[in-house]
Amino acid sequence: MTELFDCRHAFSSKLVELAHKDDRIVLVLNDCLSSSDSLAFLNTFPERVFDLGIAEQNMVGVAAGLANGGYIPFVCAASCFLTARAFEQIKIDIAYSQANVKLCAFSAGIAYGALGPTHHSTEDLALMRTLPGLSIYAPGDSLETERALEFAHDLHGPTFLRINRITVPHLPQTGGFEPGKASTLRDGEDVTLISYGPLLHEVIQAAEILAESGVEAHILNMASISPLDEAAIVQSANRTKIVVVVEDHQRTGGLFSAVAEVLCNIKSTPVLPINIPNEFSVIGSPQQIFEHYGLIASAIAVKTKNFIIKIGGSDDGSVTLK
Repeated sequence: MTELFDCRHAFSSKLVELAHKDDRIVLVLNDCLSSSDSLAFLNTFPERVFDLGIAEQNMVGVAAGLANGGYIPFVCAASCFLTARAFEQIKIDIAYSQANVKLCAFSAGIAYGALGPTHHSTEDLALMRTLPGLSIYAPGDSLETERALEFAHDLHGPTFLRINRITVPHLPQTGGFEPGKASTLRDGEDVTLISYGPLLHEVIQAAEILAESGVEAHILNMASISPLDEAAIVQSANRTKIVVVVEDHQRTGGLFSAVAEVLCNIKSTPVLPINIPNEFSVIGSPQQIFEHYGLIASAIAVKTKNFIIKIGGSDDGSVTLK
């Protein structure tokens, strides 16, 4: 059985490790010690934890003040509350001011499942992508989470990390995480699949299903949303002529929009979004929601195959189409 890992645990242990080496690191919270797995940091550095309670706007403002005082605040909160409730403070106090604050958004996408649209965060990247000068990372496993955290710490400036709470296996390591760079998880000539976060693992399985019918997929892990590896997108599009973007985000403003923006300015390439329509998502477990929107390997493979056929590809009948 494939071993699964919680990216929050990787985040917590790496932050404690970094804090031992850098006494400027402080933790700023909104009463989320448990959901951000921050208890280890509290037990190790109790004097460096600032829990502002359920007051996200104040929390971000306090973090900006700490950054102005020479500290490196890591702000931990559920993505739905951090990005929506404190958007103005993120815009002015963090992005516009270029404050050295690390915004760590937990439980993004539909990870909160049965808690419903009030707790789902399927618009967080759309909001954050509008802010100039904000680096945005969305790691896909625990190893990428650790690496992204290291880069966020070393970068002087505002950073947004989208931390997954859905347990996932380790990704095939083909270069690892690097800001502004996509990593290739699979080489193929027929279609480019681009994704990030927990759905990368479904995309990898979808590529294996497609390969059984003779379709070889090229997989790009776009863990760095901003800066975006535009060169990798264009190179892959030139090579495969077809692009599919898979993400646990609404259709507008996320990675699909980012990829489409690149390709519409440089090259005319068919781009298929496999994500959440612009609607408040259904309620259920994360797995049930993924199944409902076709964000599982079998559905991704079928949608990709149908898209290839629609724009002029051939069908050998090896994959059952729906």
